Amino acid sequence: MSSSAHLAFVALGANLAEPVAQLRAAGATLAELPGSRLLRLSSLYRTAPVGLRGQPDFINAVAALETVLEPQQLLDALFVVERRFGRRREFHHAPRTLDLDLLLYDECEIDSPHLTLPHPRMHLRAFVLVPLLEIEPLCRIPGRGSAAAWLPAVSQQRIERLAGKDGRANATSASVPGSDRP
Repeated sequence: MSSSAHLAFVALGANLAEPVAQLRAAGATLAELPGSRLLRLSSLYRTAPVGLRGQPDFINAVAALETVLEPQQLLDALFVVERRFGRRREFHHAPRTLDLDLLLYDECEIDSPHLTLPHPRMHLRAFVLVPLLEIEPLCRIPGRGSAAAWLPAVSQQRIERLAGKDGRANATSASVPGSDRP
């Protein structure tokens, strides 16, 4: 990658159509994005759905990408990947085969009708912060400071790190780092 490459972080989530397999395949697909290179992919995590209850748990991860794509180009490429995986945007918080959210792009702060960076709710979601901090422990969120400083705000959200190739959960639930609750 050239000196014009940028560092981006992407959240991955799914709760339909074998979500563990979906996320593993999505990680491989991100590694093939034009003008981009997958640097790191977090462990997989099982989390409760946000917003709409009565749907299956989500499997989540975060990827670090080096890319020469501009932020809107990268977002457009992520939407193409979502569609390839059967994503339909039926309603807010709907179950999904794959959700890819552009979280961070260098230190950029963008507020446009089509793209907001950093992602506006990332600091309020354990399913984003925990895998993000796994792969980038010193991560800073532009305008919000240290990502780790937001962990107490999400300490009540259930998140469980998955283990093994088959995606089975560890015997015990993981707690949000920095919290004193399981």
